[in-house]
Amino acid sequence: MKLQQLLSLTRKAVYQYHLIEEGDKIAVGISGGKDSLALLCALSNLRRFYPVKFELTAITVHLGIDGMDFTNITSLCEKLDVPYVIVNTQINEIVFNARKEANPCSLCAKLRKGSLNERALELGCNKIAYAHHKDDVVETFLMSLIFEGRFHTFSPKTYLSNTGLTLIRPLVYIDESRIIGFQNKYQLPVVKNLCPADGFTRREEMKQLVREMNKRYPDYKERVFTAITQGGLPDWEQRTV
Repeated sequence: MKLQQLLSLTRKAVYQYHLIEEGDKIAVGISGGKDSLALLCALSNLRRFYPVKFELTAITVHLGIDGMDFTNITSLCEKLDVPYVIVNTQINEIVFNARKEANPCSLCAKLRKGSLNERALELGCNKIAYAHHKDDVVETFLMSLIFEGRFHTFSPKTYLSNTGLTLIRPLVYIDESRIIGFQNKYQLPVVKNLCPADGFTRREEMKQLVREMNKRYPDYKERVFTAITQGGLPDWEQRTV
């Protein structure tokens, strides 16, 4: 996927779901993975020509895992003219050693979000951009259906009343496969995820399920995504047509 295509799909989501407003200061959550780096590229380039003016700051919550080096991301942020902050934490130590969590992902996510929100507020941000894409939307929906017995997934825009922050997800129209293509084309400096639980989560199970269903029923993922966006889910942000 070329940068122009990434920008086109990002702008579509931003416009239809009113994700960015005049004067916003947006913290871009950077995990070091391909999705968050693609989001950083999309928003930093969108900032140049989008009629609504906004600011960006990139934030990485370092989990305290040895071997994870974000030097190349620092260089990318300098190239894109986006301020970059690394928040050092002991989340890895807390989750795996102190708490010895059997299912570590939930606590890790809660601690990461708390650290990200706190620093974003300190920096004067009013919004946080997450790099969830179309596949994430479908996988989260299936996880809610299978494990919780309800029709739910995250929305393109969510207001957090306890912090005053608004979460936005500008990549919801983009397939993961296209982000992989973008990563390869532009050689994004991806930081390998060294988390011990990586690849052994329920989300990974959902990825495999979607792949299998797509093989059996072509366009399965697209049909589920269409049902989510047009099916009147109560938590799904209504778009501007």
